[in-house]
Amino acid sequence: HASCLNISTPPDGSYICEDCLTGRFPLYGEIVWVKLGVYRWWPAEILYPALIPDNILNLPHVRGEFAVKFFGSHDHYWINRGRVFLYQDGDTAGKSNYKKSSVDNMFEKAVKEASEAQQKYAEEKTTREAGTRPGMKPPNYVKLKTNKPVGNVRMLEMNISSLTPCECDPNSKAPCAPESDCLNRILMVECNPQVCPAGEKCCNQLFEKRQYPPLQPYQTQSRGWGLRTLVDLKKGDFVIEYVGEMIDEEEYKKRLSHMHENNEENFYFLTIDKDRMLDAGPKGNVARFMNHSCQPNCETQKWTVNGDTRVGLFALCDIPANSELVFNYNLESIGSDKKPCMCGAPNCSGFIGVKANKNADKEDNKEKKTTKKKKVVVSKTHEEECFVCGEEGELLLCDGKHCTKGYHLSCLGKKQHPQGYWLCPWHQCNICNKGRVRRCTFCVNSFCQEHSEGNIRLDPVKGLVCLKHDEEKTVENNESETGVDSLKPKPDSTTEPTTVETNIIDSSDNLTTSSQNHTESSVKEDPTNNNIVIKSIDVPKRRSRRARSYAENNKPNSDKVVNGLVGKVSKRKDRPSSVDDKLIV
Repeated sequence: HASCLNISTPPDGSYICEDCLTGRFPLYGEIVWVKLGVYRWWPAEILYPALIPDNILNLPHVRGEFAVKFFGSHDHYWINRGRVFLYQDGDTAGKSNYKKSSVDNMFEKAVKEASEAQQKYAEEKTTREAGTRPGMKPPNYVKLKTNKPVGNVRMLEMNISSLTPCECDPNSKAPCAPESDCLNRILMVECNPQVCPAGEKCCNQLFEKRQYPPLQPYQTQSRGWGLRTLVDLKKGDFVIEYVGEMIDEEEYKKRLSHMHENNEENFYFLTIDKDRMLDAGPKGNVARFMNHSCQPNCETQKWTVNGDTRVGLFALCDIPANSELVFNYNLESIGSDKKPCMCGAPNCSGFIGVKANKNADKEDNKEKKTTKKKKVVVSKTHEEECFVCGEEGELLLCDGKHCTKGYHLSCLGKKQHPQGYWLCPWHQCNICNKGRVRRCTFCVNSFCQEHSEGNIRLDPVKGLVCLKHDEEKTVENNESETGVDSLKPKPDSTTEPTTVETNIIDSSDNLTTSSQNHTESSVKEDPTNNNIVIKSIDVPKRRSRRARSYAENNKPNSDKVVNGLVGKVSKRKDRPSSVDDKLIV
């Protein structure tokens, strides 16, 4: 898996594993995974030639093949290295939800035996290496005492007149010592005996005199070669100068490219300034064996020695004898590849060059009881009616955090439910699909700030309304006024007209006015008798809401006298405003 290799994106083209790149072949006695025929990858052990049974030796095989013994079944077979890869600690048989067969049970048994064999092999290897480690010698390199320029790089020539003498007392016990407040030492400049008042007695000539403590390269448990001190060191003590070949940028790129071609992973480059750097790989001193750590006990410092810049390593804290000396490489990674860090520090970042976790030390030194806060999930209740048509049915619900609206697929012009996270049209501009919109109160029309002008406005009564509902309001008002005028009785020379109008009750909604249904009643006289016939005319109920009509602005008195009869107009208070009003006499 790409994640198992710590690779963010798989490489293009063919892939060659690290073992093949470095020429790592399987060894006798190692535990491996073997692919044979149609069987799954099965754990096995590579047998030493002396342990191969005679009947297996007599089987036909070619040069390059080796015998393996499968765990679980304990069968043998000749195989080549193209069908195996190394078994690693933590490999498991995986999980399956299907019913286990006899082969599955045997495979689980094989993985268990392989895990035990791998642990035994690792213990034997550690014991074997521990016996041979003291006699091992560090890798060969050319020893240097001072930096050696290579190619076009030149050492800076010393100019005595440009050197600044310090003001230390030459008669003191230790002139220019760390506790003497030497001006040159404070500025990280090494004194020159020709200029310093103390001369050869000066204690600030550590680089030139190479006053190093006893140091020893040694083989570590898991990080290759390292460097340790044989004596106790105090904080601020000079440990050693980092010495190597001094190269320029062009030479550095050439050497780095050559190392990548040869799959070399050990780099010893250290930058001096923008034009020069040190390479302690082929040539240098024992400082090249110092490993990286996210919690170092040494640090690098750039000092000026005889007018030139040199790099030294100084103790960051008190270091006891036989302790490994480490410093932070501050490695600058080229490309996306990062080198894993093996320092094992509590604040280890996992990769060389990545900043360490500063809070790790505080967490280790101070035990805290942490309680996990349960995340409170606030459930929202969606509306049971479609926001477009107002009818119930199977609805597509909006996934917005606070949106409770639902829609029919047909009302949205969709044929199937969208996959994943879905926001309804109420959250997006109709024109540019941007968020942060102004929404119509009556429909899904929404417009961003850029497209709001001319498309949506703020009504003092109804709130935000789009152009569509703003036009409906105007049409309804015109229709209301026209209807009321037509219902007014025309004057007659013989009969006195009487008109009774209903009261209109305002809605308590703060944003909009409830739909109002008006009932007009005209009074006519029966020519046969003097009874009054009151005819009720119902204006149809409208779905949209509008402002007050003509009838509301001209409310009549509740009591009217018609030809000596008292007519009273009333309206049931418990009836909703959407129900048509009826005239009662």
